[in-house]
Formats: sequence, C-alpha cells, structure tokens
Amino acid sequence: MRVLIADSFEKSGQEGFKAAGCEVFYQPGLKDEALAREVERIQPDVLVVRSTKVTEAILGAGPLKLVVRAGAGYNTIDVSAASRRGIYVSNCPGKNSVAVAELAFGLMLALDRRIAESVLSLREGRWNKAEYSKARGLYGRTLGLIGLGQIGREMIPRARGFGMRVVGWSRRLTADAAAALGIEGKASPVEVAAAADIVSVHLALNAETHGLIDGVFFEAMAPGAYFINTSRAEVADQEALSRAIRDRGIRAGLDVFHKEPSGGTGEFSDEIVKAGLVYGTHHVGASTDQAQEAIAAETVRIVRAFQETGKVPNVVNLAKATPAVCALVVRHLDRPGVLASVLDAISAAHINVQEMENIVFEGAQAAVARIHLESEPAAPLLDAIRAANPHILELGLIRLRHGG
Repeated sequence: MRVLIADSFEKSGQEGFKAAGCEVFYQPGLKDEALAREVERIQPDVLVVRSTKVTEAILGAGPLKLVVRAGAGYNTIDVSAASRRGIYVSNCPGKNSVAVAELAFGLMLALDRRIAESVLSLREGRWNKAEYSKARGLYGRTLGLIGLGQIGREMIPRARGFGMRVVGWSRRLTADAAAALGIEGKASPVEVAAAADIVSVHLALNAETHGLIDGVFFEAMAPGAYFINTSRAEVADQEALSRAIRDRGIRAGLDVFHKEPSGGTGEFSDEIVKAGLVYGTHHVGASTDQAQEAIAAETVRIVRAFQETGKVPNVVNLAKATPAVCALVVRHLDRPGVLASVLDAISAAHINVQEMENIVFEGAQAAVARIHLESEPAAPLLDAIRAANPHILELGLIRLRHGG
C-alpha cells in the first residue's frame, strides 16, 4: 500500500507505516496543484495531511482510497467530493485533547497577566511593575465551556486545579451527565456566556456550529470577560467578536483565525489580531510532542486496519441512513455463487442495493446475508430467487421503518 504524507509527520509514524509494509512518500509542504501533481505521479492509496487542504482536484488526481487527517477535525478536506468518489475520510479524535486544554489555559493566564506585553517591555529595557501587577486572577472565577467532547472534558479537572467553578453546554449534555462531570449544565450557549467570567469554546465545525457564537452570545458576556477559542474560527462570528472587543472590552485568546494560510507558513493579515485585547497563537493547540506522537500512532493504526481488514476506524463520511426500504435476508449454505445468483436476479429487476453484509457461522458451512434494497422486490421475484439456487435455505424480507 502506498502512503503519501503531505504535511510534517512524526518519524515514529513514518517508521510505523514501513513496519506495516507500506511504501512511504514523505513530502511535507505539498499543497494545491503541486499536491495534485504528486498524487497523479505517485498513485498513492492513502493520503495523510494535517493542515493542508484536500480539494476535489487532488482527490481526483489518482487512485486514492483513504484520506487521513492527522488531527481532530476534517474541515480542510472536501468530504462531499471524497464521498462521491468512494474515498474514505478518517481522523484522529481525542488524541490532542490534553494539548489543546493546556493551550486554552495558557491563553487564559496570558490574558490575565498580560504576559506578552510584559515580556516585550523587558526585552525593550523597560521595567513597569506598577502596570503589569494588575491582574484579576483565575481562582474563584467561573469558567464556561461551550462543547463538552473530549477536549471540553479535559478542561474540567484543570479548572478545578485553579479553584474555578465550571458551567457548560453541549447539545447532548443531560442533567445526569453534568452532575457526573461535576459542573452546572446550562440550556444554551447564551446562558453560559451570561454566567461565566471566562468562556472557552471546544466545538467541531459543522453546519450546526458554524456561526453559533454570535452577537447575542457576546452581548450576554460580562464587560471585560475573557473569550478563548482553540477549536475553529468559523464557529464564532468574527464581526460580532470584534465589536465585543471594541465596545465591551472583551479580551480574546485565539488559536484559530478566519484568514489562516493554507500551509504551515505564509503571510497573515487578519485584522482581529491588531486589537490590543487579543492574544493569538498560530493554530498550534495540538502541537505538543506528546499529542503528535499519539496522533501519529493513531494514523498508523487507521491505515494498518484498512490494509489488513478493509475497514476504516474513525471514518467520518459513511451514510448514517440510506434510501433502503427493506432488507432481504438470505440464509444459505456457504457455497460459491449463492450470493452472485441473488444479486444477478436483483439487478435484472432494476433494484438498487444500498448496503450488504454476509455473516458466516462457525465451521463455515452456513451464512446469513442481509442485503438492503432501495425498493421492495415482488413476491414472484423472491420465489424465482429461492427456486434458482438449492443452496438457499431460507429467504425473508424485513421492512425498514425509516430507511437503511
């Protein structure tokens, strides 16, 4: 199996691919047309990326079967185009949780103690203890969490270590789950904003979260409160955030921006960083040695599983539901040609198969196949399938309530 790695990637991961028998092409820094040309030239089965955008042109340049984002998100990959081409897209959720939580607290402390300005003053030969001794402190403050996935949950014990109270919201947070986490659950993001001295956002970017942190949210925050975003820039309305910084004194610690360069380096001109109350880092939340080693190991695990079983761990672009209306259940002897005869009959009737599985019983003498169909076969077709192959033991039809 050929693996093209188009971003920086740990040596341990490269060695892991080689140990699995893969042919590895390590070319960090490839992007856009250059990446498409290399996909066409190398003809890789697997493409591994971090921050590099994977466009439809890149996906169509060669025989790719799998794209792995060596990180938690996958918004830099054209998932729709991959799905149209039957290319798996996978990622490495949770492996950078601790690293991102650490950076979020680093940004909180930096904002509170104005560390960047203090260091700059010292480097310029200016001592100003009177100015930089002004800080609120984190102890006893309320931390509001928007999103309580693995990263959000890593924030909770660290907040306790600072003596902070925690409130939070997520779409799936129940009262019992909040109690188990030891936090106060809120019914909406706006309620979190109103209750917190510091808000930290930990959301995946999707259609539901795009722009979720809006002007109403920032209006609910207390003047001078802190806003931390180490997830994705697009979950927050940047114009609304800019107004909140300007008009309400909101301090922002940002690791993500709307105008990030597509690669690891490049020109950067996002106006929001010019506001005096904004601290920024270079989208490096996951960039600790510990996190990158864990992500590399997970990437190797994904590719190895695909190579050895044909199944992809953490796949993000399989259909959650299909147009299937029924499942044809075929109990049969495990003999050559049984399922071929069934599928030939279904095809001749112009019935589309949505998905199927064939489970073999111990001893490999018999099996059961479940074939999800887009339309229901007529009784005469079922009778013909039964009669055509003596190795079919039983044929049944299950009507699916809400499609496949």
